[in-house]
Amino acid sequence: MKFSAMPRSRAFIWAVTMSDLLMIENLSVAYGTSKVVDDASLSAPSGSVVALLGANGAGKTTFMKCVAGLLPRISGRIEFDGKDVSGASTRRLVHEGLSYVPEGREVVGGLSVDENLALGGYHVGRRLFRDRREQVLELFPEIAPRTRSPAWQLSGGEQQMLAIGRALMAGPRLLMLDEPSLGLAPLLVKRVFKQLAVLREQTALTVVLVEQNLHVALQIAESVVFMRRGQTEQQQDARALRGSNAKDIALETYLGRRAGTH
Repeated sequence: MKFSAMPRSRAFIWAVTMSDLLMIENLSVAYGTSKVVDDASLSAPSGSVVALLGANGAGKTTFMKCVAGLLPRISGRIEFDGKDVSGASTRRLVHEGLSYVPEGREVVGGLSVDENLALGGYHVGRRLFRDRREQVLELFPEIAPRTRSPAWQLSGGEQQMLAIGRALMAGPRLLMLDEPSLGLAPLLVKRVFKQLAVLREQTALTVVLVEQNLHVALQIAESVVFMRRGQTEQQQDARALRGSNAKDIALETYLGRRAGTH
């Protein structure tokens, strides 16, 4: 598998499988006494892109954080690559091959680009680290000349590229992205998603994507799960949702009503 669009491209150094990689069944999560995610389910076959869509406050970020090991669950099962990882720590999940890019990017502003990348690849050997670093910089050439610059000096789009690159340094089989377009200008959104499409096509990396930009999400995803008030609806084929009915989908999902109703 090659990055033909990139100069001096080479096969990426992370493994993929062709079976279902992630299966989440009846997941419930709470903050204190308030249940935020209620009996939610989602599946991601290996090599697929699954979009989790919904309005602000629907529970999407809570759902992602729980899957990534950052929040405890009340009930439900999380299975990764055939293993029950319900309640597993973030450290274990990273070693298993699951990387999470949080909403707002959360790069370490006081550290350089290279130091942020080092955080993502802290557990890999020197040679593998060097190879992955080179490949990340090929994937995101905008940050390649800035490796010694502190991350706070990067633009919002460059910080998003750095956050994704940092996650890729761990060699994930599953990449979870929470609102990668948040706060970015349309041209930067297009650039970030173009590189995500290249990455996915060339490596068969599995992606679970939280996104409020319905149009962008439908262009890259194979399947879509809508979430409202902490509950998920049946997973749908993204191709069937593209086109003239996208407005109706947005109104129903984000506003809770169908077009033409009041």
